[in-house]
Amino acid sequence: MPPGRVPLALPRAMRLVRFQPPGGAEPRLGLEEEEGGGLVDLSGAEPSLPRSMRAFLETGEHGLAAAHRALASGQHRLPRAGARLLAPISDPEKVICVGLNYRDHCLEQDVKVPKEPLIFSKFPSAIVGPFDDIVHPAESSEVDWEVELAAVIGKTGRHIQESAALEHVVGFTVANDVSARDWQMRRNGRQWLLGKTFDTFCPLGPAIVTKDSVTDVHNLSIRCSVNGQLMQSSSTKQLVFRLPQLIAWVSQFVTLRPGDVLLTGTPPGVGVFRKPPVFLKVSTGWGGSKQGQE
Repeated sequence: MPPGRVPLALPRAMRLVRFQPPGGAEPRLGLEEEEGGGLVDLSGAEPSLPRSMRAFLETGEHGLAAAHRALASGQHRLPRAGARLLAPISDPEKVICVGLNYRDHCLEQDVKVPKEPLIFSKFPSAIVGPFDDIVHPAESSEVDWEVELAAVIGKTGRHIQESAALEHVVGFTVANDVSARDWQMRRNGRQWLLGKTFDTFCPLGPAIVTKDSVTDVHNLSIRCSVNGQLMQSSSTKQLVFRLPQLIAWVSQFVTLRPGDVLLTGTPPGVGVFRKPPVFLKVSTGWGGSKQGQE
């Protein structure tokens, strides 16, 4: 760098996405310039980077630095309208979920607040994009919604201390823990797995927002709308176990790796506890059920 020149400060906060360009080409990594804005073709700007978000996150600071360069370059832009946004990560090793983790959700179903995190899982094959159809399985008549804040792991760790837990998080996204209540609550010996992991039962995205842009992850509003009607509205202030506690707890049992997705629980307003209960229905306009999520 020539003497006297000051390096430009690169923006730290990023919105990482996966997208399919026009014409049905192979999925690519990208960035949103802003929420709802145009896209930066990260795969075009940095061809040596992996095309998988999981593999990209495994590159650590090297990959994130390349993403910063692409965002700051002003090049490799494309309109959002021509691209199909996909789940920001489609191939995590693990999708880890937490039950009964909002105080107001415990209250709506008249159950005690847990003393320890209630952990379950979904298979990664349940993941779909944020605007994809949710396929209503013929095997269930009680398909329900659950909006959730999801943390995405960016650094490997086991037996992680609460004080260091957020160092292992690369960012956050929105998830929908779609649930077949009949299978969750009455079938399969009341084991939750089958009711939680039908294909398409984990919409994610559209973006992984890097943690730099989140001032306080425990002071975020969280909402879900179904057919334009607001069904869930709360705040992450209501979390029973905060994110550092969850990461420390889960990492006692399993190694957390880049790309792992941790769904942190859902607030009140789900369909099963409404009076009368309300469930998603098959739409006559397409092959699946759809719901809005914010």
